[in-house]
Amino acid sequence: METFSCPLPIMKHDSVQLAHGAGGKLSAELIEKIFLPCFGNTTLNKLEDQAVLSFPGNKLAFTTDSYVVSPIFFPGGNIGELAINGTVNDICMSGAKPLYLSVAFIIEEGLSMEVLHNIALSMKKSAEEAGVLIVTGDTKVVNKGSGDKVFINTSGIGVVPEGLNISASNLQEGDILIVSGTVADHGMAVLTSREGLSFQTTVESDTAPLNSLVEDILNVTHEVHAMRDPTRGGVATTVNEFAKSSGLGIELFKDNIPVKDDVRGACEILGIDPLYVANEGKLIVVVPEYKAQEVLKAMKNNKYGKHAAIIGRVVNDHLGMVTINTGLGANRILDMPVGEQLPRIC
Repeated sequence: METFSCPLPIMKHDSVQLAHGAGGKLSAELIEKIFLPCFGNTTLNKLEDQAVLSFPGNKLAFTTDSYVVSPIFFPGGNIGELAINGTVNDICMSGAKPLYLSVAFIIEEGLSMEVLHNIALSMKKSAEEAGVLIVTGDTKVVNKGSGDKVFINTSGIGVVPEGLNISASNLQEGDILIVSGTVADHGMAVLTSREGLSFQTTVESDTAPLNSLVEDILNVTHEVHAMRDPTRGGVATTVNEFAKSSGLGIELFKDNIPVKDDVRGACEILGIDPLYVANEGKLIVVVPEYKAQEVLKAMKNNKYGKHAAIIGRVVNDHLGMVTINTGLGANRILDMPVGEQLPRIC
C-alpha cells in the first residue's frame, strides 16, 4: 500500500465554496490539495473519469452505499471512516477480498476545509488498514442550506475466492449463529452524541473494517452458509432476513448476546431494544455446528472478534421466523422493525 503524508494545505478559501464544485480552478485545487495527497495512487493520480483495473480471473463482488450520518463526527469515528469501513464490510460479507473503492462527496457550501481535511485523513487511514485503494471519485458542492455539511457515496469491488458461495439461502437445520462482538455500539454512540446525552462513560462507535476477521474465518472453513454485518435494523433485522431467505426458523439465545453495560444502560433509559440498533464493526456468521467452536476460537484471536459469542441456532420450526428466549423459559417472536428507529446513523 502506498502511503502519503498530507498536512492541512494552504488554500485560497478557509471553507468550501460553490465554485469548488464547478469543475474549474477551485475544483482542481480541492482535488490537488485535499484529495490526492490523502488518496493518491498510480491509478487515481491519472485523474481520468474512470479507473481501468486489472483483476484475477475470479468472480467479482460489487457494492455501493451512501453515508448521511448526523453528526458527522461522533464518539469513536466520523462519516469518512464509516464510509470506507462500511463499504469494505459489505464487500467482504460475500467472502470477497476488497480491492478498490470509489468515493464521491456532496459538500454543503461553507464546510470548513479543516473539517473536510480531517475526514479525508480518516478515510486514508481506514483504507490503508483495510488494504484497499481509492481509485476514482467525484465532488459536488450544493448551496448553503441545501445539504447537511457533507454526504459521501462509496462503491467497492472485490474478488471472490473460487468455489465460495455465501448466501442466507444456504442455511441448514442445526447451523450455529456467531456474532463477532458486542451489539448496538454504533447506533447508541451516534444517538447519544446527537441528542447531547451524558452518561458515566462515553458510548463509542464500533466502526471497523472486518476483512481480516472474514479472512480468519475462511482460513478455518469455506463452509460458511451465511455472513452479514448487522447495520441498520441491527441483529434482529439481519437474523430475520436469514430466516426469510432460507425458509427455516432461527432461535436466539438472549443471555448469550453480548451488550456493553453502558450501551445496555443507554438503551434502557431511551426505551430501545439493543437488538434493533445498528452496528458498523460487527458481523454475524452462520456455520455448521461441527465447525462452530473452531470458527469461534479463530474469531476470538482477531482484535475485531475477541468478544465473539454463539447467539443462536437454525431450526426446522416456526419457518421463516425468529424467536428469542425471554429468560423465563418461554420464547417470543423477534420480528423485523416496522420503520427506522434511529434515522441517519450511517
